[in-house]
Amino acid sequence: MTLKDLGYTTELDNYRKNKDLDSSEVGRIISEHKERYVVKTSEKEYEGEIIGNLRFSAVNRHDFPAVGDWVAISNYGNNKVIIHSVFPRKNIIERQAVGKQGEKQIIATNIDYAFIVQAVDRDFNINRIERYLAICNTSDVIPIIILNKIDLISEVELSELISRVQNRVKQVKIVAISNSSKKGFDSLSKLILKGKTYCLLGSSGVGKSTLLNNLYGTEIMATNKISSSTNKGRHITSHRELIVLKKGGIIIDNPGMREIGITDSSGGLEKTFDTIIELSNSCKYRDCTHTTEKNCAVLEALRNGKIDKSSYKNYLKMKQEREHFESTVAEKRKKDKDFGKMIKNYKKDINKKRDK
Repeated sequence: MTLKDLGYTTELDNYRKNKDLDSSEVGRIISEHKERYVVKTSEKEYEGEIIGNLRFSAVNRHDFPAVGDWVAISNYGNNKVIIHSVFPRKNIIERQAVGKQGEKQIIATNIDYAFIVQAVDRDFNINRIERYLAICNTSDVIPIIILNKIDLISEVELSELISRVQNRVKQVKIVAISNSSKKGFDSLSKLILKGKTYCLLGSSGVGKSTLLNNLYGTEIMATNKISSSTNKGRHITSHRELIVLKKGGIIIDNPGMREIGITDSSGGLEKTFDTIIELSNSCKYRDCTHTTEKNCAVLEALRNGKIDKSSYKNYLKMKQEREHFESTVAEKRKKDKDFGKMIKNYKKDINKKRDK
């Protein structure tokens, strides 16, 4: 295996040379367990931990390595390495950190494509698909929708589901598969390119780990059945892990996500709901909220059936979430700034007393 097989690029190599990291070995983070990492190189896998300087210079969680990152490392024996630095990230797929106001959680980094996996037999939800699309579009990751477990419904039902998705989601490829019968896997396999990184996104129980096992050709990820009492998936994948397929291509498996909080700050929502945004340019007022205003082009299109009502409501909800997140971040920054000033003034007072 070469570094190129792991996704290493000319840009990364140029960065390595410009930063005088030629003496360090290069590896990619393939899993993380509470700041203990597994780093894969062209030759083998190592246990990794971050160097003290990297730990103490970190401003927040984003400064620590994450699954998908390229890192400079040095060997210190017993299959262990020290991580000296994290290379610049091509992109980051992230969501609001669950239960933490104004904070983000990294899902994976340096992603080319995202497989948005939904099972057609249970909590199929286009609103959820749009949420995944929003975080992909925010990160400039190419989304591909995978409808799984098609062996459990009829061809007519499948056609209806695909039509429903296509009516709301434009210009995103949809692949229908069955983990059980392997139907659709030929089409899916053709989309997986050597040296490109793919991230699996979806709820528990939609078949992400089984999908990865099938693509790899043998069972490498633990799987389980859907709970008969709740009809919900049990959390089998407990951590993020990067897998290099035998035929090429790199896939990152993720624990199932029940909450997909929006943190978008770079136009992901606008790209996801481009029809609504295009219509809004014809609204009478520039600051139109598209909720109660007269001469609102979006509301007019809603009345005429030109835009889907559920999609419209989903857009408003995610837009509100983004605004709330941004205001929370701004408030948090202000508190941190005020606290910093307080500490600075306190130190000044202490020094003045010492000088007397």
